[in-house]
Amino acid sequence: MKKLLTVLQLFLINLTWAQNLTTVFETSDGKATATYEQCIRFYQQLAKQSAKVQLHRFDTTDAGEPLHVVLLSNQMIDIKKLALTGKLVVLVNNGIHPGEPDGIDASMLLARNIAIGKVILPNNMVLAIIPIYNIGGALNRGSFSRVNQNGPVSYGFRGNAQNLDLNRDFIKMDSKDAFAFARIFHTLKPHVFIDNHVSDGADYQHTFTLLSTQHSKLGGVAGKYLHENFEPALYEQMKLLGWPIIPYVNFETALPQKGWPAFYDAPRYSCGYATLFGTIGFTPETHMLKPYSQRVQSTYDFMLSIIRVASTKASEIVHIVAQQRQQIAQQQVYPLTWKLDTSKHQTITFKGYTVDTVLSEVTGMKRIKYNHDKTYEKEVLFNNYYQPNVLVTKPKAYLLPQGWHQVVERLQANGVAMYRLTNDTVISVAAYYIQQYQSSSRPYEKHHRNTNIKLVTKQLEMQFRKGDWVIPCGKWTDRYVVETLEPLGDDSFFSWNFFDAILQQKEGYSDYRWEDVAAQFLQDNPTVKAALEAKKREDAAFAKDASAQLYFVYQQSPWYEPVHMRYPVFRWIH
Repeated sequence: MKKLLTVLQLFLINLTWAQNLTTVFETSDGKATATYEQCIRFYQQLAKQSAKVQLHRFDTTDAGEPLHVVLLSNQMIDIKKLALTGKLVVLVNNGIHPGEPDGIDASMLLARNIAIGKVILPNNMVLAIIPIYNIGGALNRGSFSRVNQNGPVSYGFRGNAQNLDLNRDFIKMDSKDAFAFARIFHTLKPHVFIDNHVSDGADYQHTFTLLSTQHSKLGGVAGKYLHENFEPALYEQMKLLGWPIIPYVNFETALPQKGWPAFYDAPRYSCGYATLFGTIGFTPETHMLKPYSQRVQSTYDFMLSIIRVASTKASEIVHIVAQQRQQIAQQQVYPLTWKLDTSKHQTITFKGYTVDTVLSEVTGMKRIKYNHDKTYEKEVLFNNYYQPNVLVTKPKAYLLPQGWHQVVERLQANGVAMYRLTNDTVISVAAYYIQQYQSSSRPYEKHHRNTNIKLVTKQLEMQFRKGDWVIPCGKWTDRYVVETLEPLGDDSFFSWNFFDAILQQKEGYSDYRWEDVAAQFLQDNPTVKAALEAKKREDAAFAKDASAQLYFVYQQSPWYEPVHMRYPVFRWIH
């Protein structure tokens, strides 16, 4: 009898918890999402009531509020030692775009249900949840910024407190938010990462689509496991839960007879960033026009599917990710850019709507309209293979002179091991010179990005000073280091303008003065004079341009500054 009373008391306590922790989503009948304040209060209350829940404050974001992370585990764990426990760590990120709040509400429901025992979290797993990443965007709440979206009634804004899109900020780290996220990511060292989103594009029947880490780009044992085991198991599990899913739909209005390519998740994006550290990433994309309640439920069920599938293979996934990180440290050649491999594809089942052409009530001209009364199901091609385009061999180490503080801060924030020279030292290095680049005419996320870059490499004996930075290779962070410090990387620091100062010449000359000095220089250096005459013969425009000829001679002279166009990160080869 006593045992029966204890069980009944526990049931009543759990029932009371559930009633006290009813979410805004539930009380609104699936039409509303929690505000930032309501969300954090919810997790604070949950942590007070359940030993399975810990709420941690991390660094302050651009909005002036700290970034939180919720840990769910069956045992109390020191968050700083989590990576040493051997448990599978799954990190969920919500509200990177607060106008896409499906994951915010789904995670609240999942965390509560784990706390009250409705969902069993296996002992071999720790679930970590960032309640709302883009706090500034969440506080900027309204009802009209997502015209393509069906609910909820109000929501946050895409831009953060600086009006930055945080899903373009993982490499350049213009926000305090990104620094706070990096500290969470490298504290937890997750094996699996989920970044919950809502799509914006074509209309179709599917409620849930999935953008997985591009398996070719992830590569190694983790890429193979994701493509052949993990992802198929998730698709099957979601199908059993009533959500037949397809890969993220990477087209908008065209009919998909020819299929579509997998989204190219460059390192600026969340999953592309996670790839650099061997983490397997998923970006759920619910369909924006489906009812909000369905979108939240499908997101909830996907995270539940991750728990169910990953927990049965927890030790295997932990081992695979460890192998992947070891492989990164040992790897010698790295891809910097990728291109779609059109020779390979897979076939998927797409459930769409017929596209009709009707007259626009706005313009009076023809427009497309998805006809929900005319559904179809067909097999289409999905191009989910990329191949390396530009490759580079990593050096023994990179050398970074003092002064490039922003780059140092970002490397250190991402766990890169670095040390400083203790003495002035002459080192034989390979130096890049920027031969060509093109800066965008319009800003993109606070930058005018550099593209179409061409390099010339020279071997130099260079004097480095005490205090200059050495970044040794042979670490699990090597892929991040290589892809950010090599100028040709898709999201290199050079492409994001961190080194633009070297592109501007600081000294020059007056033509009248240089004319006399240049004449004497050519007389003393007949090889330069011969090169000048040859260029005039080969280039008619150059032969008629006195200024261009003077500058040509200047560039060959000792007066031309050696640091102009010289990339200030050096490759220590020997």
